[in-house]
Amino acid sequence: MISFNDKVRTRLEKTMNSMRFDELPRKHQELLGAAAEAMETAYSPYSGFCVGTALRCQDGTIVTASNVENAAYGSTICAERMALGRANARGKRRFAAVAVIARGRDFPTREVTSPCGACRQMLFEAAQLSEVDLEIVMATTNQDKIVVATIGELLPLGFGPDDLGVDIGRYR
Repeated sequence: MISFNDKVRTRLEKTMNSMRFDELPRKHQELLGAAAEAMETAYSPYSGFCVGTALRCQDGTIVTASNVENAAYGSTICAERMALGRANARGKRRFAAVAVIARGRDFPTREVTSPCGACRQMLFEAAQLSEVDLEIVMATTNQDKIVVATIGELLPLGFGPDDLGVDIGRYR
């Protein structure tokens, strides 16, 4: 029997760009490599699930991060939000793309890892600040399966500053 998750993944992969590593543009290969390096710095003693992220800023800078877990689980922070925070601390708020890759403690992923709901929301706002539909490159641990989507595809009908009538132009 095919699970609900498998049905959804199959449908999404048909509508998004699923490809091999050698089919990726060089800029996405580089970004994915940086995310894979960051994945190895994850602090995940509880879940054993290591995630690495790399953000490409519009000026070409790459900012990386990994997930950091905490015994008070709600204090855990995902790699994507950590990367956005690191970029913000460096004065970077305009992005072109993000790569996400993960592995289990004792196993490689068989399906691509996509940003969780909270990370999608943060990436959606970053996209509005960047004035682009941010590209997201998601890969399995071995990079044998890669899906490229936009934040608009991952979070359709997203809610952000534009919906609140907030002029975020001064924060760019």
